[in-house]
Amino acid sequence: MEIRARYTLIGLFTLSAIAAAFAFVYWLNHAGGLTQQSLYRARFENTVSGLLKGSAVLFNGIRVGEIIDLQLSPENPKQVTAIMSVDQQTPVRSDTKVGIEFQGLMGAPVLSLNGGTSNASPVVPTDNQPPLLSADPDAGQNMTEAARGVLRRIDAVVNDNAEPLRALIANINTFSGALARNSDRVDGILSGLERMTGGGPQRSSAHVFDLKAVQNFPPLATVPQGQLVVPEPDVIGNVFNDEIIVRTPAGERSTSFQAKWPDTLTRVLQSRIVQSFENANYLKVLGRQPEGLKIDYQLLLDLRSFQVVASDPSTAQFAFSAKIIGETGEILGARLFEVGVPASTSDEASVVKALNDVFSKAVTELVVWTFQSVQKAQDVPASADR
Repeated sequence: MEIRARYTLIGLFTLSAIAAAFAFVYWLNHAGGLTQQSLYRARFENTVSGLLKGSAVLFNGIRVGEIIDLQLSPENPKQVTAIMSVDQQTPVRSDTKVGIEFQGLMGAPVLSLNGGTSNASPVVPTDNQPPLLSADPDAGQNMTEAARGVLRRIDAVVNDNAEPLRALIANINTFSGALARNSDRVDGILSGLERMTGGGPQRSSAHVFDLKAVQNFPPLATVPQGQLVVPEPDVIGNVFNDEIIVRTPAGERSTSFQAKWPDTLTRVLQSRIVQSFENANYLKVLGRQPEGLKIDYQLLLDLRSFQVVASDPSTAQFAFSAKIIGETGEILGARLFEVGVPASTSDEASVVKALNDVFSKAVTELVVWTFQSVQKAQDVPASADR
């Protein structure tokens, strides 16, 4: 009997120790451990996804308690009330903000309390209930819902601006098409800007060639009087302004030639045309109008093309329009020059020779036509006086 009583006491002692351990754990989790706790309520107006009983309560990032209960409102299905046990020393005020935070990217959600002002009044119990804190309306919104809301707003903006977006896309297509059609000219402009700023690659292998002014002209009856200015030509065609261009029959630029002019093509043409007029014994010709000097005539040139087309047979082409402007601004003559001569594309020297030949032929016609047009303009007032 003594042995049986001893086992009974041992069993009761073991059960009592286990029950005390469970009670101690329960007290730590629900009564706040060794510190005095205060109960508060936090009311949410929407979902509190992920928030559970036992979830931590943080005040300014410091754990001060835990959630001991979550309750649904029978009157308002949207409302959720979280009851939390918080360290009594936590400075909870009436302006303390309540929210839900996530610990890390995949961490569990926690209930967060944020500060407030020191002079704000403390919250007080109402109707024998713990003090009530109201959470931000968006506090329970999770990241998925926020992303959906953003996408909905973006969709609304796109729908409201569908027509302007279509017009913008059409304009982009038009602009890109224009760039594609003028890619050669854009490349020329960009390469010129690079060389002008010193940022472009230096092509040490490019050979430099020059044009020759026309020396011989057909017999001319008279050389007109008056001073003539030949400004730098304007470029209105697809012209690389400093490179010697050879094109395929399809219009693409050949990369087999790396030759260039000593200056921009328009300046080279201007200089050699002025020299050609001087070689024709018209010495009163200038490349630009000095300030204060009276000018009787201007020869305006619009450059359209100056290139060799590698086909069968290959041809050197020089096309430009010319206008002779009188002292009072009237047009005394206008003509389109389109000249071509046979060419060889065997090497760079042959290409340059063909371009010099077509330049000589076209400028000879230009000088003769200019003399005739100016002389005709000078003869009209003379005959009117008689």
